[in-house]
Amino acid sequence: MSNRIKLEHMAPLAITPGEPSGIGPDLLIQLAQNEQAVPFVVIADPELMASRAEALGLPLLVHEWGSGPVARAAGELNVFPTKLGDACIAGALNVRNAAYVIKCLDIAIEGCLSGLFSAHVTGPVHKGVISDSGMQFSGHTEYLQEQCGVDKVVMMLASTKMRVALASTHLPLSQVPAAITHESLRRVLQILIADLQGKFGVVRPRILVAGLNPHAGEGGHMGREEIDIIEPVMQEFVTAEAELIGPLPADTLFTPKYLKDADAVLAMYHDQGLPVLKYDGFGESVNITLGLPMIRTSVDHGTALDLAGTGRANIGSLQAAINVAYDMACARRSPAQA
Repeated sequence: MSNRIKLEHMAPLAITPGEPSGIGPDLLIQLAQNEQAVPFVVIADPELMASRAEALGLPLLVHEWGSGPVARAAGELNVFPTKLGDACIAGALNVRNAAYVIKCLDIAIEGCLSGLFSAHVTGPVHKGVISDSGMQFSGHTEYLQEQCGVDKVVMMLASTKMRVALASTHLPLSQVPAAITHESLRRVLQILIADLQGKFGVVRPRILVAGLNPHAGEGGHMGREEIDIIEPVMQEFVTAEAELIGPLPADTLFTPKYLKDADAVLAMYHDQGLPVLKYDGFGESVNITLGLPMIRTSVDHGTALDLAGTGRANIGSLQAAINVAYDMACARRSPAQA
């Protein structure tokens, strides 16, 4: 993060804690116990943050923030005030607070699009309780896509050693082959290349592309998706400002020989790429949404209702999500802005 000193004047990150009865508020209070290198603002109910800090036995001075400089001293937290819908008890879901969770997201999205915030870091939400409230909500990613009005987003997870993007996401394995089409794969690669360049500052990305089938189809003997779909689409990018390698067998792709010079891996489906990444860095990996007109990163875990209010939640993934969001915000700024 060599640009931090030079870019101290940049807009702060926006952080939404997610489900108020989960560990999201706890993580931010625990994080605030140390001086912060990265400027951020939490979009939440100030009373929620203060009462949860008291329950955790941790000191916290809440600053209500609307604009301008942010405090980063140990024990202090900048909060964009947003009122809870109802009482909140750690570990106990309350459907009356579902609208509050969505309102916090809306404030962060609007702030990122207007320039008030430089990026959005999301804490874990509970999709079930939001759906039970009568609102249609399938997840952060889909909601951000809809609110930002984009046709396609790409899910990427990153650890300290690798970045893995997905050509398809939460689909039954039986539906994956039909989802890997020329059009869908082309769009995923366009987004992946554009965001590696524009949000990560990688001038000429080197991307490892996994095959769909064992041994990458073994010349058509184990499936023809590599020959009929993946290879032809990759050929379309030969003249682009990126280097695509593959399709490679997934069982050997994730080895130092290939990963050492790679900027990203494109896996064809969820459980092809993510088990390796999460083995490498579970609890400290970061979920990134590509294809948005804003930067969004997220923790890699859920609400952990059983840990809320106990002080035992691990801040590793939140800290990593903040660091990655800040690095992306620095990379996105032009030299003239710096």
